[in-house]
Amino acid sequence: MIEVVADYADLCGECPVWDEDSGSLYWIDAVGRRFYRYHPETGQHQILKNDIEISGFRLSLEGGFVLTTPSGIWLWDGADRLTLVSDHVDGIKCQMNDCVTDSRGRLYSGTTYFDPATDYKLGYLLRIDNEGKTSILDEGFHLSNGLAFSPDGRKLYFTDSIARRIYVYDYDLATGDIRHRRVLVEVPRTEGIPDGLAVDREGFLWSAQWYGSSIVRYDPDGKVERRIATPAKQTSCCAFGGPNLDTLYITSAARSEITPEVPIGYRPEVGYLGGSLYRTRVEVQGRVQPKADILLTSNSA
Repeated sequence: MIEVVADYADLCGECPVWDEDSGSLYWIDAVGRRFYRYHPETGQHQILKNDIEISGFRLSLEGGFVLTTPSGIWLWDGADRLTLVSDHVDGIKCQMNDCVTDSRGRLYSGTTYFDPATDYKLGYLLRIDNEGKTSILDEGFHLSNGLAFSPDGRKLYFTDSIARRIYVYDYDLATGDIRHRRVLVEVPRTEGIPDGLAVDREGFLWSAQWYGSSIVRYDPDGKVERRIATPAKQTSCCAFGGPNLDTLYITSAARSEITPEVPIGYRPEVGYLGGSLYRTRVEVQGRVQPKADILLTSNSA
């Protein structure tokens, strides 16, 4: 059963992140520029910050958060202090979307310049290392989106929503480098487009489908294992939380976004678009997401 946790009519609810230390869930409204927290034990949820630009974030080992935003990568103390990590790399604007951390606290995120009304520039996959140095790892993406690591840390998964693909790379934890990109999942035009991504302890992928009213679980070979129907057509992201990491939190979006990649037969005027935060219990466990470990030095890019 899927239940509503909070309904702030988020224009673009995104990036649920479970904080094991406080037993709470954070999430954002990327378009409405709000940052939230929910405490399951008390049932209380609140807006922690208004008018803040965030596309993705992770908790920081130093306290606060690391943010990926359309204007760059930032360290945020959770109150009023923002410190820029990087806004350009090799002449490329760091116009960032979603992000993920590896087990050593390095941050990975994709740029996106997607604009269906223009001949837009393709995006890049970036790494921000522990000293804050930003590096380009790969390129050629339309709408960079959900990322996740396999439980053994040997695979990095990366979503391009407009291409309708989830890619997989071989990952070297020692160096933070990637190689051998290939397509793991290619979502058909009869379904929604892949958005936010999570991986459970068994190594299965959970992909939110925007326009698709669902979360799809794929096995490590990219085959559909199950599909969880959601009340919101614009289902955007998911994350595991709760004391046993067996609660799946799901974000959604209320603002109608129409792209050339809508599913065949999609009707935006029919049904509930979204805007609520949901949760549902599942019989598998997720994984604790590593905190970002980024400490700026004088040599940071």
